[in-house]
Amino acid sequence: MYRKIYILPLFLFLLISCKKNENTTAVNPKDSTTVIATSSNPLPSWNDGVLKKDIIAYVEKVTKEGSPDFIPIEDRIATFDNDGTLWAEKPYVQELFAFYQVKKMVQANPALAQKQPFKAVIEKDKAFFEKGGDKALIELVAATHTGMTEDEFETAVNDFFKTAAYPGKNVPIKQIRYQPQLELLNYLRANGFKTYIVTGGTIEVVRAISQDYYGIPKDQVVGTSFKYKYDDAKNAVQREPVLDHFNDKEGKPAGIQLHIGQRPVFACGNEGGAGDIAMLKYSQGNKYPSFQLLVNHNDSIREYSYQEKDNLSLSTAAKNKWHVVSIKDDWKKVLADK
Repeated sequence: MYRKIYILPLFLFLLISCKKNENTTAVNPKDSTTVIATSSNPLPSWNDGVLKKDIIAYVEKVTKEGSPDFIPIEDRIATFDNDGTLWAEKPYVQELFAFYQVKKMVQANPALAQKQPFKAVIEKDKAFFEKGGDKALIELVAATHTGMTEDEFETAVNDFFKTAAYPGKNVPIKQIRYQPQLELLNYLRANGFKTYIVTGGTIEVVRAISQDYYGIPKDQVVGTSFKYKYDDAKNAVQREPVLDHFNDKEGKPAGIQLHIGQRPVFACGNEGGAGDIAMLKYSQGNKYPSFQLLVNHNDSIREYSYQEKDNLSLSTAAKNKWHVVSIKDDWKKVLADK
């Protein structure tokens, strides 16, 4: 999830440290995100247990014609947070992209290295951002994410994902996706659910990889957005350095209404920054039977172990009887191979 302008505290962090079943039908066997689960074991990377059974039981009851819990296909909406829910978030990928952009911009114009906030990033000047607070960090985000056409920005994002390696794991970004979640996305889609990403990260960055990484098309991504303007001379849309919608915490239900127009019946987020509580509560208010899922990062060996200081997400999950994923206990495999 993106806690996050969505990435504000994270810049400081960097500155401080700077088997598939043979009955499975594969659309493209080279890419796990396009495998549609149709077998008797649709979630092979999930350990057999109560949570796995509950997920399958929910899907079966709401998709069975004649069931009192049946949900019409047009109402089978599933929303997933991205950072910490579909892929790792230590550090945030979009954080890495912002610093990648700083490096590129300084290479193209060395004079920027002497101007703030670029100078602070290059010199890892933590004090600059502590003193400048949100204003300084928003300035950095705006400088690296706006002022270009959408085509230019998409090219920059694609170039980043082609070459970037994830710190600490030394693997391509694609390999920090969670294999159990890829299977869950496919299982839901195989049963008529329409899957959306609802992220605190900027919508354009996630749109650049959503189809390839998750089998989710661009128009099914909801995220933080900047204001747009149409440049008649260039016949292109360009982003301005002004936030339009901050899609985190209470902003997520608003973003869902704006982009989707209806409550999800299945919602999945993670604990770590309390950014998904509102989305899961919103889902639970659905008139149809709903399912809320919260990922708990408690596996320091295969992924990471961290929690909120006030334990708010897990406490809220217990209070509202949401399902909680223990990465350590519920996932047989954590990260995707490719």
